[in-house]
Amino acid sequence: MKGLVRTMQIFAWSALVGAVVQELRKPDAEREWHGDVFGMVPYDFRVPTAEKVRAAYWAPERDELFSDAVFGVGWAVNVPVAARRISALCAELCARRGEGPPPAV
Repeated sequence: MKGLVRTMQIFAWSALVGAVVQELRKPDAEREWHGDVFGMVPYDFRVPTAEKVRAAYWAPERDELFSDAVFGVGWAVNVPVAARRISALCAELCARRGEGPPPAV
């Protein structure tokens, strides 16, 4: 487990450094401070707005669990979708065990 955590830390730092280097290699006029590093990991170093934070972390109308990070490198977790999925998993596990549904929160 310790090796997995270390690997994830190395990946996260590599993505951060890679994103900054990618932007600094561009001419000043072409720097946007957002995009993808390694062709797959999103980054955004622009100052986030309240609407952007809400859209990334609280969008119950969407089904996507992850969206691009509001600030930094990586992804944001859509909390209502995560809660729905965890609730569905708990209900399924309770059904398999023959127990009733979990108490409503």
